[in-house]
Amino acid sequence: MALTPSTMIDLGTLAQDFTLHDVISGNNVSLSDFKSKPAIVIMFICNHCPYVKHINEELVRLANTYIPKRIAFVAINSNDFTTYPEDSPGNMLKVSTELKYPFPYLVDENQDVAKTYDAVCTPDFFIYDADMTLVYRGQLDDSRPSNHIPADGKDIRAALDAILSGQKPSPRQRPSIGCDIKWKK
Repeated sequence: MALTPSTMIDLGTLAQDFTLHDVISGNNVSLSDFKSKPAIVIMFICNHCPYVKHINEELVRLANTYIPKRIAFVAINSNDFTTYPEDSPGNMLKVSTELKYPFPYLVDENQDVAKTYDAVCTPDFFIYDADMTLVYRGQLDDSRPSNHIPADGKDIRAALDAILSGQKPSPRQRPSIGCDIKWKK
């Protein structure tokens, strides 16, 4: 496991459309499906990363809190599942069912979406506003598997609360840290 921080791309970057297969619904999901929402949280996650496993329950709590407030959530798995079979679509469905993910869990099999978004680690978070402009990128919170700080999603919650109150999230944002995305060779 290579410990990798997120790239922290420029705020104000426009979201790039994508269409990926959702293992939960069996349908294809596009970014354009969410253009009527005040914001969308795009999460690059996977099944095997201990950093993602550590925050999975908080991801579900976070989504269940903000989906009723019209915030969209989408999880994307860009890992090479031929090398990491725990991240296969079948195992994605199993994990998402067990954890009751309330958001689509998409397969980025050719890894183009991760490359387009400059996602480099799991977990890696990006929040786009109603104009599909990047207003937050970075960590969920200060919790890590080894630091005994409970996952509470405070950084993303603060960003979403700002958006819902008509403000921009603070530009002081900290990178996420996790496993590197498992790129195809």
